[in-house]
Amino acid sequence: MLRILHRDDHLIAIDKPPGLLVHRTGLDAGETRFAVQLLRDQIGQPVWPVHRLDKGTSGVLLFALDAATASQLGLAFESGQGLQKTYHAVVRGWPADAGLIDHPLRRLPDDMRTEREEVQEAQTRFETVERYELQIPQGSFPSTRCSLVQLQPLTGRRHQLRRHLKHIAHPIIGDATHGKGPLNRAVAEFLGLQRLWLHASSLSLVHPVTAQPLTVLASRGAEWARWQTPAG
Repeated sequence: MLRILHRDDHLIAIDKPPGLLVHRTGLDAGETRFAVQLLRDQIGQPVWPVHRLDKGTSGVLLFALDAATASQLGLAFESGQGLQKTYHAVVRGWPADAGLIDHPLRRLPDDMRTEREEVQEAQTRFETVERYELQIPQGSFPSTRCSLVQLQPLTGRRHQLRRHLKHIAHPIIGDATHGKGPLNRAVAEFLGLQRLWLHASSLSLVHPVTAQPLTVLASRGAEWARWQTPAG
């Protein structure tokens, strides 16, 4: 059963577990479980996803309970106006304490939502929360450095966080597309769990019907405690 974080007459938000697709897609034709269908069956009424999280990403996922609200929120997510999203991720290495990644991103070939320009401006703020040193040899190094970072995307490009972190040479641990395969496998064996270490922690917006501010929070799951005590 999906964990419901917020529900009113127009909106419902869940804590999406990692490994669950939001909806059916030809890119992952073998999957049979989707958040849209599971939530619909759980609450007994149709739902409309207004944004998406990658299959491997956990955390806050928002749905509308009627088509009009879905359309209104879809425009808000497309423009990014009045929205604030916060994520947490574990990345390779020790990034700077804080910074802004300002790096345009090319529209992905399978992203056919719009016919806009192929290269779009993209910005992500990051802050390093904790630094870890795992006893995993890497090449000539006796240990592996990783960090917990807090991320705030200022734009909403496809796979923006994963692509931006790769751009600054601190890919997200467990990212099979933009990360490092040998490192991902070594960390998964060390922790006893393989997943994309990316979590949507909070979503703040103006409610499309009541016009009141709304913040939905999803704490990181118990598996995040597998990470070691911060490096000294």
